[in-house]
Amino acid sequence: QVQLVESGGGLVQAGGSLRLSCVGSGRTFNSYAVAWFRQAPGKEREFVAAMSWRLRATDYSDSVKGRFTLSRDNAKNTVYLQMDNLKPDDTATYYCAADFQGGGVVIQSAYEYWGQGTQVTVSS
Repeated sequence: QVQLVESGGGLVQAGGSLRLSCVGSGRTFNSYAVAWFRQAPGKEREFVAAMSWRLRATDYSDSVKGRFTLSRDNAKNTVYLQMDNLKPDDTATYYCAADFQGGGVVIQSAYEYWGQGTQVTVSS
């Protein structure tokens, strides 16, 4: 079993940057694909970025491609989402998710474990 704890959210002006962190518990965390999803008020939760387990291949939604970067530090059991050139439309609660030996897919139901979320607010 894996527990995920996100941090790093906050209030930032448009054009600014934030780095979200997600710490995973357990010795097998490195065997998990990881992903970030987000949910804005009144909207469905949507895919943001993912990294596959084996090849560490990354995938991004079109809305964040070129602005967000997903990375992981295996020694620290931590996944990062570097968010640059933030826009007001990026305002949402961001969730980290993990899928045991997964392919880093965009489908939410593939992910067994979820964090509690961290709020990101981008002002115009």
